[in-house]
Amino acid sequence: MSKTRIKYICSSCGYESLRWLGKCPECESWNSFTEEIIEKDKRKTAAFSGEVEVKKINEVGTKEEERFKTGIAEFDRVLGGGIMQGSVILLGGDPGIGKSTLAMQAAASLNRKVLFVTGEESAHQLKLRATRLKLEADELYILAETDMSHILKAISQLQPSVVIIDSIQTMYRSEFENSPGTITQIRECTSLLMGEAKQKHYSVIIVGHVTKEGMIAGPKLLEHIVDTVIQFEGESHHSYRILRAAKNRFGSTNELGIFEMHENGLREVKNASEYFLSGRNRRNSGSVITCSIEGTKPILLEVQALVTSSNYGYPQRVSTGFDQRRLSILLAVLEKRSGLKLSAHNVFINMAGGVRIFEPAVDLAVCCSIVSSLKDFAIDNNTVIIGEVGLGGEIRSVSNIEKRIKEAEKLGFNRIIVPGDNYKESSSYQKLKIEPANNLSDAIKIVSSS
Repeated sequence: MSKTRIKYICSSCGYESLRWLGKCPECESWNSFTEEIIEKDKRKTAAFSGEVEVKKINEVGTKEEERFKTGIAEFDRVLGGGIMQGSVILLGGDPGIGKSTLAMQAAASLNRKVLFVTGEESAHQLKLRATRLKLEADELYILAETDMSHILKAISQLQPSVVIIDSIQTMYRSEFENSPGTITQIRECTSLLMGEAKQKHYSVIIVGHVTKEGMIAGPKLLEHIVDTVIQFEGESHHSYRILRAAKNRFGSTNELGIFEMHENGLREVKNASEYFLSGRNRRNSGSVITCSIEGTKPILLEVQALVTSSNYGYPQRVSTGFDQRRLSILLAVLEKRSGLKLSAHNVFINMAGGVRIFEPAVDLAVCCSIVSSLKDFAIDNNTVIIGEVGLGGEIRSVSNIEKRIKEAEKLGFNRIIVPGDNYKESSSYQKLKIEPANNLSDAIKIVSSS
């Protein structure tokens, strides 16, 4: 006979406890523990007496796996070229960001048999959304269901190429007594879908909710189960949306997809550089143009800095779209290597357009924008600044310098400041004036004299 017991699991980080706690000792979240019923079977499994087949890696056959093109180029590129057959994709994002809209647009563009399972909306609501998005798809089937046994039966009858689950937090397996949305149900439903997809070779897109910290609810164990994790980012009151991969077993995690929300759905932003540079003031102090590489795509964007006097003992250091700790390092380098007194000033950094940049190649642009705002002079608006700043004030080389220069040239910029080590490989470009900077002081002199 099986025996049941109860334990409590933190819904934010997965910490387990035998009793309820008001505050999680691991992630320090309040009121995050949920009751989970654990069934323990005392029966022992008999030892396996057969033979296990082990192969050398050179003996394993390889074949080109089929990918399903959705027709949405930005979505396909983030996935690594399309939806891999038999893969399980987790799509996460804030409420109202457009996860269901993106999934439905992708389903309508596949030209394959797709089953859209919804646990949050009725079939009538999905029909209204499809009408609003002006979607026409003869092979798109709708199922409003939350019981996994019914869903698997529908999949067996229909035999679709792609199954979309919206959302995994509403699904449940009847053999478990836990409520839908609990960690046990989420884990077991996802594991069941994963096993069925691998065995029957259909792809699954799972829509997942996020916590208030921005992590996909589940918690992390859901991301470990699936093949691909893609995050849909952006503000619900802004039109832009950014799609990036956090995990991808079938492609790169460095790619970035940019969309814009309209009344009739999401539209791809073909030229991201033009989008991020639109609406900028060309003669403002503290404004600098830089180029970042996201995956294989070079993106020109504006770095904005505002430096003001602080009336308090602790000046503010605020950054939007840029790493706060990296900003503190760059400010320390500016003080130590360039003699600028920033300890008595508030410093605000913003990556215009709402994009988040992690690449160190924008370091020099951030430093130059801070100097520009501190000394209140405008940097030439036809200049692009690229380079990583080291702790000694040196400007380190960056990768893919040719791609960055070509993108700047395409958008009409006529001058670019690059690290000294990159100057040799970039000096062949005649249409642009390329200036090398070996250290932070050299770069400040160049931008100050322009």
